[in-house]
Amino acid sequence: MPEPTKKDETPNGQPEESVAPDSNGALPLPEISLEVSPPPEAVAEGKEPVETDGKKPEPTEPEPSQAVVAQEPSPVENGSNQPQTGGVGVKEQAESDNSTVKEEVPCSPPPTDDDDAAATTPSPTPQAEDANSLKKLSIELPNDSVPVPAMGRKDSVWSLGEGQAPEDLEKPIDTPPLSTLLIEKPSSATVPVGGDIVFVAKVEAKDLLRKPTIKWFKGKWMDLASKTGKHLQLKETFDRFTKIHTFEMHIIKAKDNYAGNYRCEVSYKDKFDSCSFDLEVKEAEQAQSIDIRSAFKRSSEGQDDAGELDFSGLLKHREVKQQDDAPEVDVWEILKNARPDQYEKIAFMYGITDLRGLLKRMKKMPKEEKKSEAFAKKLEPAYQVDKGGKIRLVVDLADPTVELKWYKNGQEIRPTPKYIFEHKGTQRIMVINNCSMMDDAAYSVAAGDEKCSTELFVKELPIKIVKGIEPVKTTVNERIELECEVSEEGAQVKWMKNGVEVPTGVRSRYRVKSEGTKHFLVIDDASKEDTGTYSVMASGGTSEAHVQVDLKPLKIYQDLQDMTVKLGEPIKLQCEIYPGNVPGRWYRNGQLIQPSDRINIIHRNKIHRLEIATSSLHDAGDYTFVPEGYSQSLCAKIHIIDPPRVHLESLNFPDNTVTIVAGNKLRLEIPISGEPAPRVVWMKGERVILESGHRVRAETHGDQTSLTIEVTEREDSGNYKIVLQNEAGEDTASVKIKVVDIPDAPEAPLVPEVGGDWCSMTWEPPKYDGGSPILGYFVERKKKQSSRWMRLNFDLIKETQFEPKKMIEGVPYEVRIFAVNAIGVSKPSEPSKAFTPLAVTSEPTMLVVDDVTDTTVTVKWRPPETIGAAGLDGYLVEYCIEGTDDWVISNKELTEKTKYTITGLSPGCKILVRVKALNAAGASAPRTLQHSILVKEVVEPPKIRVPRHLKMTYTRRVGEAVNLVVPFMGKPRPKVTWLKDGQAIEPTHVNIRNTDCDSIIFIRKAERSHSGKYEMSVQVENHKDTAIIDIQIVDLPGPPQAVTIEDVWGGNVALVWTPPKDNGNAPITGYTIQKADKKTMEWYTCIEHYHRNCITITELVVGNEYFFRIFSENMCGLSESATQTKKSALIVKEGNSPHDTAQHQYHAQPHSFTLTPTGMQLKTHNFEDHDFKEAPKFTQPLINTFAIAGYNATLNCSVRANPRAKVIWMKNKMTIIDDPRYRMFSNQGVCTLEIRKPSPYDGGMYTCKAINDLGEAQVDCKLEVKGGFTFYELMQRGVPLHLIDKYMNESKTVEQEK
Repeated sequence: MPEPTKKDETPNGQPEESVAPDSNGALPLPEISLEVSPPPEAVAEGKEPVETDGKKPEPTEPEPSQAVVAQEPSPVENGSNQPQTGGVGVKEQAESDNSTVKEEVPCSPPPTDDDDAAATTPSPTPQAEDANSLKKLSIELPNDSVPVPAMGRKDSVWSLGEGQAPEDLEKPIDTPPLSTLLIEKPSSATVPVGGDIVFVAKVEAKDLLRKPTIKWFKGKWMDLASKTGKHLQLKETFDRFTKIHTFEMHIIKAKDNYAGNYRCEVSYKDKFDSCSFDLEVKEAEQAQSIDIRSAFKRSSEGQDDAGELDFSGLLKHREVKQQDDAPEVDVWEILKNARPDQYEKIAFMYGITDLRGLLKRMKKMPKEEKKSEAFAKKLEPAYQVDKGGKIRLVVDLADPTVELKWYKNGQEIRPTPKYIFEHKGTQRIMVINNCSMMDDAAYSVAAGDEKCSTELFVKELPIKIVKGIEPVKTTVNERIELECEVSEEGAQVKWMKNGVEVPTGVRSRYRVKSEGTKHFLVIDDASKEDTGTYSVMASGGTSEAHVQVDLKPLKIYQDLQDMTVKLGEPIKLQCEIYPGNVPGRWYRNGQLIQPSDRINIIHRNKIHRLEIATSSLHDAGDYTFVPEGYSQSLCAKIHIIDPPRVHLESLNFPDNTVTIVAGNKLRLEIPISGEPAPRVVWMKGERVILESGHRVRAETHGDQTSLTIEVTEREDSGNYKIVLQNEAGEDTASVKIKVVDIPDAPEAPLVPEVGGDWCSMTWEPPKYDGGSPILGYFVERKKKQSSRWMRLNFDLIKETQFEPKKMIEGVPYEVRIFAVNAIGVSKPSEPSKAFTPLAVTSEPTMLVVDDVTDTTVTVKWRPPETIGAAGLDGYLVEYCIEGTDDWVISNKELTEKTKYTITGLSPGCKILVRVKALNAAGASAPRTLQHSILVKEVVEPPKIRVPRHLKMTYTRRVGEAVNLVVPFMGKPRPKVTWLKDGQAIEPTHVNIRNTDCDSIIFIRKAERSHSGKYEMSVQVENHKDTAIIDIQIVDLPGPPQAVTIEDVWGGNVALVWTPPKDNGNAPITGYTIQKADKKTMEWYTCIEHYHRNCITITELVVGNEYFFRIFSENMCGLSESATQTKKSALIVKEGNSPHDTAQHQYHAQPHSFTLTPTGMQLKTHNFEDHDFKEAPKFTQPLINTFAIAGYNATLNCSVRANPRAKVIWMKNKMTIIDDPRYRMFSNQGVCTLEIRKPSPYDGGMYTCKAINDLGEAQVDCKLEVKGGFTFYELMQRGVPLHLIDKYMNESKTVEQEK
């Protein structure tokens, strides 16, 4: 708790209490004056005791100050400081730059024996002086008057112990009506300085809905909530079991200025309760030597607070500061010898600020009377008179002629009936009649320049009670009037109840009135609480009497009735009792009912009624009406019923339909209402859902019911009915649960039509769409022998038909269907029946008319250019009469021949002919003759159609068969003849067979004699055509005629020969030369297919002797024998000197010869090897490629390098190492990367890099994989998540670009 700036203390160390009205109820007027009293220690040490009229003051204990003290700022004029006023027993001024004024109203001290002494003494002692006596002391001082505004100002600082301001005393205090909230109130206590103390207040919370509000005050207005700190702590606790709030105020290390009156206020809505208590702080008195002069000096010379008065050193018994070392000066003597107009100058010179207090002290000191020149006898210092009496103020003049003026508090007095002036010789008398308290003032009389003054004290006579109050016994609601009579009219009295003053404010039940000397206390509507001891107090006596208020007998005219009310309807509880003016309280289940906007409590005469505008479930219970003051109570029971209701609107589902995916858990919670709690039944159709169900169960808890399906299935779809029943009625509601799932698998698709690489397929939608519309279908196919299905579409197919393409003809396939809805993809359908893509053949080609007779037409054609895997089953020939569209099938059975004769035709008619090729896939497109055919035989000139290979010489080997077919044309059938070299052909040597359209010449075993030119003639009537066919029969050639050795040198032999005599009826195509060593005679081929007739055989071994032979060769092969050299060739070593050379000579032997050198030497040239090294260079770069997901893809490039380069493959700049999905080949510089079954994840930038010692090179290409996988498929393949995310984003980008 922060320390206060200043403390309110009196010389005895007790805090000054707030001002309260005196006994007569009137507030004393605030007086502004100063009083300086020596402390008890000064009196004990004999320091300047105060005497009045030569009498010694009685030694009394210091009492609380009776003077009203104020501090007033003194302006600085002409460089001089006006002293500030102050006094002992006042509150110290706050530490602030601006001087403020503090005004207080004196408290009425407790009566002591000194009061009696003051009443009989003309000049009362300082201990018994009251406010009026202070006026007399201050009237003769200069600057005695205090400005009026200073009387209404208050100090700007707060302090513990401040009371109510004087101007607030007469204001009515608006206090809320008290109620019983505090069950334990804090009580007054005493604590030593530096000790701790705790004040506890407790509030019962049984009837409270929330925590009450509590405030702690010091005095009247100081809220201690803002003063919490290390000295003050406020705590709150709540006991949930006893329902009691505990509030504590902890005062830690109490100080003496913490003493005073405290107040605790508790409020809750319209309830209010408060309690006041006192705190007394004890402090041991310390005997200390205090210099009185220090009270009139500045607190610190030259410091920041210079100019402020240091009265706290005297009031609080603080240590006195060291005095200056300057010699002591007797200020009293200086002031006594000085003129009054020099007092301020002397006070400023010696640092005395409390000039008025000092002058008052001087007034109390014995003075040497100076003989007055104007007055022979002055006024007495003080006069006393009883209230209502008469007083005479007498002054004796030295000079009777001097003009005299009387003053009251500085105001001149004019003669009136109240103030009467008399003259008796030199005496001048002022008579004051019928003295009242207004006449209690300071009076002065001026004679010329001289003035004398006195003070008049008006003493009030005690008010006596002439007739006391009498005891009263009555009943509740009656009128009570207590009467007393006092001795004086207009006197003030105080009414008390049980020792506590009776409140008589505007809101009070008590009313006070007076009629002359009679005083009345009136209670218009008595209650039992008014029982007690009442007393009336006057200044001269007290009277008391006991008042007993009893209850009237309670009569119940109408008791409370039990009610059953529907929820939302009003409730009215009414009873009628006597007496009618007895208040009462309503309770529900023991809890007090307070009126509110919804609850209205009415009391009219005998009728008490409780009205609730709209009933709620909380309003049900036992209601009790308790008349105040009676032990009897009236009870009734309210039963609230509410028809049950299902609140489906809280589901926020359209049409009350709940949709859920199959396999998920469904918990449907529906709020319900009803009082009493309704019985809930869930039903699906006629089946009741029990709470004990395993997978499907219904539960009801409090204000909601729930349906739980652990794992939803398709069968759970349907309407669910909720039935609620209680005694107030019944309610039903329906909720539709729609379990959506993937659709059923469609039935196996049908393949009605098959093409060469395509088929058409149709299917029916699935019988169950899963509760969600079918969005489309996926189609997959596979080869019948394979187990791997391939998806054909990546965009959903909306229709129920599709045409797969790009199938391999002749391979059996199967297809299946997936249905897709918003939930997912169904299971696959059963595979379709296996089908094989087969294409019909192309149309037959070269359809021509071969022959026409009067009844037949012969056509021929060529097979179709494209037959396909289905093969060709045959041909269908159709014809129709020109001008009609009725095509007639000519051949009932398919014909495999490419020629057909249509028979049974009418002569002279014109027909159109077409031919179709048929296979398992069906009939091909027809080939139709462009022009109609006239059925009439026509002469056609013959023409021989010599085959291309017979237009040149037809060559065959001896012994081979010759079979030549020469086609011809002509009608009627031409006559064919053959001639050889102009001669008829012998049938024994050559077989000839003729048909209608061709002629065949056949030789079973050809001989060379069959060679020659054969002439074929075809004749129809006068028309003739001829053709010559050249047939050549060839055989093996004979050996060469002669082989000779032309020359031998070094390791070389030159051979020459002549062609063979018999070339085998075919040109010689080459020769084969062989050699044999004479020693072994094993033949080795030197060269084959040699075309020239001379050759040089090289690289023969020196010292060996060789024979040579030669075979001739034609188109039939090598000759059966070879021609050998007659002589051998000896390979000898060449000589190294001319002598040796001269010794050599030619010689010949029968079978060999040696050729010696002639001295010529062979010069050989040295050739440098060519450097074939080169850095890698790609001769064929990589090409951007598109691949199909699931099909192997290859990337190819070629590189040239020497030495061989190391090839590295990279994907997206990352080297491919030991990845089973990739295979790398390099053959003869061709580099191949095979990607096995790529997925879209395999797409990217691929690089081939070749490195050797001379450098490196690289080529790039981009691979894009069409077709993709779902997220689930990629997860199954083990693709990392970050790559799946990248792939998904790329797929979306590609789709957007498309």
